[in-house]
Amino acid sequence: MTATKTSTPGSVAAQLNTAETLCRQRGKRLTPIRRKVLEILLEQRKSVKAYELLEEIRRVQPGAAPPTVYRALDFLIEEGLIHRLDAVNAWSACLDAGGEPHDLLVICTGCGAVAEFSDPALSRQLARKVASAGFVLSHHETELRALCSACHAQEHAGHANPNP
Repeated sequence: MTATKTSTPGSVAAQLNTAETLCRQRGKRLTPIRRKVLEILLEQRKSVKAYELLEEIRRVQPGAAPPTVYRALDFLIEEGLIHRLDAVNAWSACLDAGGEPHDLLVICTGCGAVAEFSDPALSRQLARKVASAGFVLSHHETELRALCSACHAQEHAGHANPNP
């Protein structure tokens, strides 16, 4: 199983350029609002709820309405530039949109951090298990809820030292 690269502050511009290039190659347009939504997700480097995105968008476009954000999110998902995280009802930037596809997303339920992995053998095994139950996988990404090491340590510290 391999992890994809993580976002660093200096790489946001490069990731936006990659997104722009991918859209252009596909005959699509990364409009200013789509670009801003993607930029926010890249900068946050964690899962973000739609209304949190809307608040950020309204800083640069005060009249923005929920449909504006949802349309941008739909486009970015369709182009493989972001992930819809059903487990936490949020979105996160795909940190390797120009690279190999990944099929496993791990989401911290404490802080919202997201890790992307690729494990085709595990995905095939999961598909076989699902098929043995009479189902067919309809989505290529699997989401797992977990605690990142920092949130786990914080939670463990809270249990070790309960308040009197």
